[in-house]
Parts: sequence; C-alpha cells; structure tokens
Amino acid sequence: MLDYKLLEALITVVETGGFERAGMALGLSQSAVSQRIKLLESRLGQPVLTRHPHLQATPAGRRLLNHAQQVQLLERDLRRQIPALSEDRTRLRIALNADSLATWWGEAIGAFCQEEGLLMDMVIEDQDVGLRRMREGDVAACLCSSDQPVAGARCIALGNMPYRAWAHRNYIARFFPDGLTAQAFQEAPAIVFGPHDQLQHRFLAQCGYHGRFPYHLCPSAEGFVRLAMAGMGYGMIPDNMIGDNRTTLAVPEGELVNLNQAVTVDVPLYWHYWRHGGDFMERLTRTIARAGSALLEPIR
Repeated sequence: MLDYKLLEALITVVETGGFERAGMALGLSQSAVSQRIKLLESRLGQPVLTRHPHLQATPAGRRLLNHAQQVQLLERDLRRQIPALSEDRTRLRIALNADSLATWWGEAIGAFCQEEGLLMDMVIEDQDVGLRRMREGDVAACLCSSDQPVAGARCIALGNMPYRAWAHRNYIARFFPDGLTAQAFQEAPAIVFGPHDQLQHRFLAQCGYHGRFPYHLCPSAEGFVRLAMAGMGYGMIPDNMIGDNRTTLAVPEGELVNLNQAVTVDVPLYWHYWRHGGDFMERLTRTIARAGSALLEPIR
C-alpha cells in the first residue's frame, strides 16, 4: 500500500521545482520533505528523483506521479457523491501543442475549468511527440497528432488544424523573386518550432524540394507569427491563427502572404486520456470533443 504522504511530497517537489519550496507549500521543513522522498525511495528500492543536471522525476517517479493524478480524479468523483468530503481543487497535468494553446484551447476548456474548479498544468510539446509524455507516465492526458493510444488509454479524434506557409511580402520579394525554386529554398531562412517539428519538411516535399534549408528555431506560437511579420523567415502557421475567425492573432491585412496557395499541410489532433480517470475525465473529454467539432476542421 502506498503512503500518500510520501507521494504528496514527491508531487509537490516536482510541481514547485525544489525541496525548500515544497516544504513551504506543505508546511514542512526542507529536511522533512527530503526525508519523505528518501523513505519513498527506500521502500521502492530505486530513486524517484534525479538532482543533476536539474531536478526531475525518474521513470519510476513519473509512473507514481501519473498514478497520483488518476487517484485525484477518482477522488473528485467521490467528493461529488459525498459532499461532506473536502473540496480540494483537482490539478490535471496534460501535454498539448503550442498552436492549440494559442488559438482554440482556452475557449474549449475555460468554462469547464471554472465550473469544476480544475487547475491545469499544461506541458507544451510538439504535436508529433506529445504522446511520449503519456508513455513515460508524466501526464494524465495528451493532445497530439497520433491516433494510436498507449496501453491503458483511450483516444478520440477532435479535428484538423490546416497549416500553410506564410511570410512577409518584403521577405518573399527578397528570397523568392523567381518563385519557389530549389536555389531559393536552399538560401531562404525558414522558421521552425523545434527540433521535432516536421511541418516544414512536409511543406517542402509537397513543393518538390527535399534538400537542406536554413532555419530559425522559435518554440513560441505567437513568436512564430511575430518573426514572420518581421521578415525573418517563412513558417507553417495554422489557419486559425491568422485567418478570419475568433481564435486568431491580430495580424494586419496583407502583412503576411501565403507562399504557395496550392499547398496545405493538415495536422489531425487526437485527445488521449487514461481509462481510469473516472466520470470527471469523461466529462472533460466530452467538453473537448464538442469544442473540437466546433473550432477545428473535420479530419479527412
């Protein structure tokens, strides 16, 4: 049987990023928190935290964190049935892509979080790799482009985010005066979200180019658009970020130009969640599914 006081110490250390801050949050001394972690590791026979190069949970620690989140969700369902129990807020750790967070995600879950008193710990991951967080037991749910659920989880389709290549008109005049040639792609800087981002490669392949290209790395959805507007490069930006709808950023008309109107890269989005999340997770899933059908394109 797990000692949940020890597990609470692990959760708090990870959430606050240190033993001293965890002690302040729990009303304990730093030494007492450290002793609880040592006792937990002693009972497991393996470490739950690594201290170097920075503090993070080990694979065993991540599995315990994921278990704790599932228990919290089940306890929340129980509190609905037995109101006399405490009314502590639930914290849900999920992985999602930055573009969803910058556009439709807040509208999708805002009312639900207010009504349910849900606190979200949102981990930003590229849509192609976010599911890894669930496999590692680091998150209780994930929004990503894979339709293959991990063992013990469910997966539902939400919708498509269409992406197109956008750039400032002055940038296009400078780097693509003769059109989308191989020579131009070799010299024109692109803007890429991160090392796992493959949208640029998919766009270039559809344009018939498969070689190397220079690029800026920008792990920010809003920053992505700002760099494009500054003429630093061209990048794959979702339609719902600069198109004509209520989830867009404020981009002046004509400021960005579609580099190739014939090419659209669709990114399907799927919601993954653990089966044992109880009725609370099912209600959240229904809320997200409704939002996906209203705010995203159908998956083709």
